[in-house]
Amino acid sequence: MHQWPTFYHSALVKIRRPPASLRDSFYNRCMNKSATAVAAQSIPRQALMAGLALAIAGAVLFSTKAVLAKLMYRYHVDAVTVLAFRMLFSLPVFAAVALWKMRTEAPLPVADRWRLVLLGVVGYYLSSFLDFLGLQFISVGLERLILFLTPTFVLLITSVFLKRHISRIEWLALLVSYCGIVLVFVHDLDGGAGSTGRTSVGALLVLGSALSYAVYLLMSGEMVRRIGSLRLVAYAMCVSSAVCIGQFFVLRPASMLVQPAAVYWYSLANGIFCTVLPVFMTMIAVQRIGASTASQAGMIGPVSTLFLGALVLKEPITAVQLGGTAMVLAGIYMLSKKK
Repeated sequence: MHQWPTFYHSALVKIRRPPASLRDSFYNRCMNKSATAVAAQSIPRQALMAGLALAIAGAVLFSTKAVLAKLMYRYHVDAVTVLAFRMLFSLPVFAAVALWKMRTEAPLPVADRWRLVLLGVVGYYLSSFLDFLGLQFISVGLERLILFLTPTFVLLITSVFLKRHISRIEWLALLVSYCGIVLVFVHDLDGGAGSTGRTSVGALLVLGSALSYAVYLLMSGEMVRRIGSLRLVAYAMCVSSAVCIGQFFVLRPASMLVQPAAVYWYSLANGIFCTVLPVFMTMIAVQRIGASTASQAGMIGPVSTLFLGALVLKEPITAVQLGGTAMVLAGIYMLSKKK
């Protein structure tokens, strides 16, 4: 799965062309609706801390995906292979959840089934594939920051296509976030993270990944409300897994299934600890503390990626990177707090 925080799913609501005003925008509802419900009741401190711990752990595990992919690339495997192996290990769990939902809930209409196929291809396959392609060219720190811009793309898309008004505070948040990305991007160009061409290509690929996932979030809003986030994620992940695995057998010989033991271990960790567990941890966290609080806790993701990259991959950490990361997090935080 594209490993963006799944707290978005818990609060997605039906998107239609607005009749009068979009002040109660998709983005604000996505980030704040669950928080309002949770705020209406007092959360015991123990439950709050447990929810925060789950949200933070889920965000860190999601972010570790990029580090594991980089480690696998050292064994001369490509993005097609890394993605297929990841899905091979995570598919059994999501398939089990999907089967359980099929047996315990009403069958989906044919139209919904086709929508789920489209969501699985656009939201999980395409975004994940572009992400893993981009990781071949850029640092894990820059990759995670670009992916963290997904809420800003949701905001911009609703503004362009749904004529949603963007307030001054939101424009400021966008400006701060994008300035932070430019700062880190220019730093990577000048700091030896890769040649100018490779870094630019990698950044564009990951940018496409974030954009495709933003489109998925907008497309899935109505279905999340009707069938639930767990059912939607399980079904869409099964579709994505089928596409990723099928792509591998179309583009690569079956002999490439034979890899060094380390590739299998990294793929197992990627599929279970960086895909399956974070999905369920984040969903539980959202139920306990709300989507807004969970999203703010999830901001630890880019920071953890930066330090994991330095610890495991020996990617340098500089003041410019820290400054750019702080700007991106500040911008996203401003959006998440906007009422």
